[in-house]
Amino acid sequence: MDIIPLCNSRDLQDGGEAVPFDVLYLGQTCRAFAIRYNGQAHAYLNRCSHVPMELDYQPNRFFDHTGEWLICATHGAVYRPDTGQCGGGPCRGGLVKIELSEFDGVVHWHTRAQLLPVVF
Repeated sequence: MDIIPLCNSRDLQDGGEAVPFDVLYLGQTCRAFAIRYNGQAHAYLNRCSHVPMELDYQPNRFFDHTGEWLICATHGAVYRPDTGQCGGGPCRGGLVKIELSEFDGVVHWHTRAQLLPVVF
């Protein structure tokens, strides 16, 4: 497992815009995103569990109007920002979570066998 710098900690604000990044997931290049919720950084594949479409309704916007749920703009499925678990709507399980750590003012993401950096 490698730890890869993603963004400065200040780039993630509670309930604010996400920081996007690309990952290689099970051999496919996929978009992922990092958000901050209740002071903690979290990251997920940008892929609804209902149908594998990107969730954001505008670029890098995932939170609903309450700031308490991540919402799929296409299907209306909602997910918990801290766990990625389905909270309602047409979900089939939760979002694919990407492990993060935060230290020295930087958010880092952790690779694993099925989740690797995209090399251009």
